[in-house]
Amino acid sequence: MKNSINKHKNYSLLTIVFLLFFCSCVSKKQVFYLQDLNAIDVSQISSSQHQFQENDILKIDITSLEPKASIPYNKILSQGNIGNSLNLIQLDGYLVSKDKTINLPILGEISVEGKSSESLEDHIKKKLEQNGHLADPNVTVRLLNAKVTVLGEVNVPGNYTFTEKNISFLQAIGMAGDLTIDGNRKDILLIREFNGKRTTTKLNLTSASFLLSQYQNIQPNDVIIVNPNSKKIKSAGLIGNISTVLSIASILLSTIILIR
Repeated sequence: MKNSINKHKNYSLLTIVFLLFFCSCVSKKQVFYLQDLNAIDVSQISSSQHQFQENDILKIDITSLEPKASIPYNKILSQGNIGNSLNLIQLDGYLVSKDKTINLPILGEISVEGKSSESLEDHIKKKLEQNGHLADPNVTVRLLNAKVTVLGEVNVPGNYTFTEKNISFLQAIGMAGDLTIDGNRKDILLIREFNGKRTTTKLNLTSASFLLSQYQNIQPNDVIIVNPNSKKIKSAGLIGNISTVLSIASILLSTIILIR
């Protein structure tokens, strides 16, 4: 009888240890990023350019070999707005209208529809040269109000602004401090709006295939939502967390032993 009780105790201990190991174990297939990176041709990864939309704010600088000659082609800064603050600089930017145009000094109304920073730079430069305004001008265009929103299972959720011409999806995740261990790397929701139409797509960060898609680069106003994994969802339930499961298992096994 005593040996039988000890045997049951040993089974109970082994069962509890097994449950603890099983519940706490996380497979690397659920955590590691880009697990099949060697299977894709990285030379095919390209950077897509943002096409300007209504309410974009642009910073446009025009210079030439003769600095004084290019002054009239630039917007005069408002008094008190001289500084490095992005909010102040935006006040002196060019706001893209509903019909996707901006108004430049002397050059007048310029269409930005279907244009990126690089194509708009080329367009303005040609216009200056062909109409005899400036010789060998240099034009730089920068989007000032680009932002991405990252929500869900990341360490620092929030809105993040950027002034680079391109940032990648993984860079945006990095801005938010990376995914938490409870983030489902196979279930990332991306919400994107273009020309007034909103689209949603699911991304799997454990696979490198999305690097070859249009979602490799962030577009301004993208929203990224990182959903929780099954472990986190279960832990929010009544008997989902490990301690509760082990407690119930221990009570059941002890009851069985006492009955026998």
